[in-house]
Amino acid sequence: MDKPKVFISHSFSDGSWAREFANSLHHRGVKVWLDSNDLQAGRSWKEAIEKRLRESNVIALLVTPDTIKRPNLFFEIGAAIGMGKPVISVVSEGVDSSVLPASLRERQQLLKSSPDATAEEFFAILHDTLSANARAL
Repeated sequence: MDKPKVFISHSFSDGSWAREFANSLHHRGVKVWLDSNDLQAGRSWKEAIEKRLRESNVIALLVTPDTIKRPNLFFEIGAAIGMGKPVISVVSEGVDSSVLPASLRERQQLLKSSPDATAEEFFAILHDTLSANARAL
């Protein structure tokens, strides 16, 4: 099997944590797309995000109080679900689940801890998710 490709959605304020999380996944053999690491100057954010969403196997949503306020979160959730991509939410402790979109509330969530510990848990879930998705096809 090819290396799984993960698109990481996050808010600007969570960029440092997201980069550490992406690096931890990369060290576990996962191809990761993170806008702050991979978006080239002068390129369209919208086009790059749409392209990487299509190319990814799984979407990781880092959900913090700041993320809930981002319109991009809703676009990325809708695009992922519309494309039939599995979505794994990594939720900060301070997020009230009642403010999450219904499409996230109905899915099991991963509680955000340190980037490396979260990546370890995410990695285990990733392979189960991809296996289940492959069986469903």
